[in-house]
Amino acid sequence: MSVVPPSLSGMNLRGAVDLSTLVNRPPAPAAGAPPAPGAPPAPGVPGTPAAGPVAVPSLVLEGTDANFGEILELSMSVPVIVDLWAAWCEPCKQLTPILEKLVLEYAGQFVLAKVDVDSNPQLTQAFQAQSIPTVAAVIGGQPVQLFSGALPEGQVREVLHRVFELAAQHGVTAIAAAPEASGDAEAEAPASGEPELPPLHQEAYDAIDRGDYDAAIALYKTALARDPRDQMAVAGLAQVSLLARLHGKTMAEIRSAAAAAPDDLLTQLAVADLDLSGGHIEDAFDRLLALFPAQEPAGRNLIRERILEMFEVIGQDDPRVPPTRSRLTALLY
Repeated sequence: MSVVPPSLSGMNLRGAVDLSTLVNRPPAPAAGAPPAPGAPPAPGVPGTPAAGPVAVPSLVLEGTDANFGEILELSMSVPVIVDLWAAWCEPCKQLTPILEKLVLEYAGQFVLAKVDVDSNPQLTQAFQAQSIPTVAAVIGGQPVQLFSGALPEGQVREVLHRVFELAAQHGVTAIAAAPEASGDAEAEAPASGEPELPPLHQEAYDAIDRGDYDAAIALYKTALARDPRDQMAVAGLAQVSLLARLHGKTMAEIRSAAAAAPDDLLTQLAVADLDLSGGHIEDAFDRLLALFPAQEPAGRNLIRERILEMFEVIGQDDPRVPPTRSRLTALLY
């Protein structure tokens, strides 16, 4: 029986996208510069060419305690999305068909590994699946927490885009070649030349891939100026603003500064960002709410705005949003 690596046993899947590995990515080559030897021609986002094919028996695999070592090996080349489900789980019956549809639509840009929690206790424990469905990614042999619960298709697509960004950063951009990835699936795939995202959103994703967070922020703000109801732009702006604030800083620097100045609002905001990026959502909210009463009006407003932005990062439908909103309202009034 294959043994799940220690990196899996230490995971903490709390239902938020873990952005910490997107921070301080290596700088992208200058425009027009030739790619490094062996580097993929472009980041692994939908509609972008990726590294050569890797043969797989199917784009939808059954992940088990016995074979997960092989799936980890596959993740060195192709991003793997892990769907932990059970036959009795009603939300799973909503989410799994969406994942199965998208894995065919994206035509090998990722592989879906379905794990029946009732039959695979080791993987269930390794992924700390406290509720199902629980969805994670494995990229380059390393786990990335994604979300728990059933999300609508649009939000699942947004999560996949962030997975592709992270995979591109680590050079995991091969295409999985399977029988079902050709033929009918090919005919159903979106026509080449049709953008997967609105133009400004695609430009923002491209800027993030280059590590140009300021440009991405400006693009999302432009999208919002054109349509203030553009919720994808609101969420994108919150995500990239978090990345921009953390860029160039180390975990040790942030935590050391916060420990040395427990009453300094800016250092505490920074460590809350760090907590959020690593999936420690409750810790981030608790830290900011505890600081709130002692602040002047300007500081209180800054904390309020930061918490509202964090709601966008984790998603307004996250179960931790309503109780945190209630606590914040009680402090405000």
